Amino acid sequence: MKNVRDDFPILKEGLIYLDSAATSHKPQCVIDAITHFYTHEYATVHRSVYKLAASATEKYNGVREKLAHFLHASSPNEIIFTRGTTDSINLVAAAFPFHKGDEIIISEMEHHSNIVPWQLLCERVGTVLKIIPINDKAELDLEAYKKLLSPKTKLVAVAHIANSTGTINPIETIIQMAHAHGAKVLIDAAQSAAHLSLDVQKLDVDFLAFSGHKAFGPTGIGVLYGKYELLEQMHPVQGGGDMIETVTLEKTTFAKPPLRFEAGTPMIAQVMGLGAAIDYIQKLGLENIARWEHELLVYATAKIEEIPGLRIIGTAGNKVGIISFIIEGVHHLDLAVFLDLEGIAIRSGHHCAQPLMKRFGIPGTCRISFAPFNTKEEVDVLIEVLNRTVAVLL
Repeated sequence: MKNVRDDFPILKEGLIYLDSAATSHKPQCVIDAITHFYTHEYATVHRSVYKLAASATEKYNGVREKLAHFLHASSPNEIIFTRGTTDSINLVAAAFPFHKGDEIIISEMEHHSNIVPWQLLCERVGTVLKIIPINDKAELDLEAYKKLLSPKTKLVAVAHIANSTGTINPIETIIQMAHAHGAKVLIDAAQSAAHLSLDVQKLDVDFLAFSGHKAFGPTGIGVLYGKYELLEQMHPVQGGGDMIETVTLEKTTFAKPPLRFEAGTPMIAQVMGLGAAIDYIQKLGLENIARWEHELLVYATAKIEEIPGLRIIGTAGNKVGIISFIIEGVHHLDLAVFLDLEGIAIRSGHHCAQPLMKRFGIPGTCRISFAPFNTKEEVDVLIEVLNRTVAVLL
């Protein structure tokens, strides 16, 4: 990981970036892939026969195949391109055949993107939303989860990793328990796709979603994996070009998945950028990424706990390189502003996880999150500036 920083042009400006859980910066190879496509290869896909369009279509479809391999899906046809994790979850909420009285289980630690779509579904269809509570370490209460499962459970939707605390949820167990009751499972992998290896077939997960921009790729592109037999049962949520089989003025028949869910001209350049990002992740190696980020987590946790009045929110035994904290007497926004003046970028606020903040009785936290390009030297600078800033604010 020693030379990883050199791959990210923005870091050459002296920025200490500790907010990769919100969005990741882009390595030069991703920037180059998008620029090269727009400069030399741009054409629409799936529509024209001229050489440029045929080449763009081939490369676009190649990224779908690359993602199927990345997630260990059984077929590229199980990969749907969306605008991001939020869009992917909303697609399932809108397209899966839910009925009045069906129960959906989520957890208390979910991002708003895995809460609001299900609340809207409840209002629209009459489904029932149930919540898995968390303990004081920000870990799921699996005994409570067991009691929530019933023959009425249609779907369990949980985050692989909590964006607010870094907790890694035991998704293997969650999936097995749900399947034992005949329920399907959707995993929000927004925080794990660029940090941990994912094997959708080994997990036997029904749906999995992640965003390109959190995995060194561009914004505006995401992925929804779904078992093909489930995708076939789902109706399209948008109508337009490319998602049809035949159209008459009287009736339309729809394309098979995944095109059924990709109406209109797609995000072609973003797909090319995501393909380059997946190549970059695999070049670094997910095991290497996980190992280095865990080392940073252990190092930073030991250092940050020495700061007087500091309390870490989320002390799960199994977590990734995310540390959320509060400091008694210091507002999280003030702290983030002072750190920014020193060239250190962190996140402050509720992290789109207001129910979790309510669970801990706080309005928000400061959050640092690591990427492969971060270093222990940056952690040392952070701790020094934190101590100096706290002394000023208190």
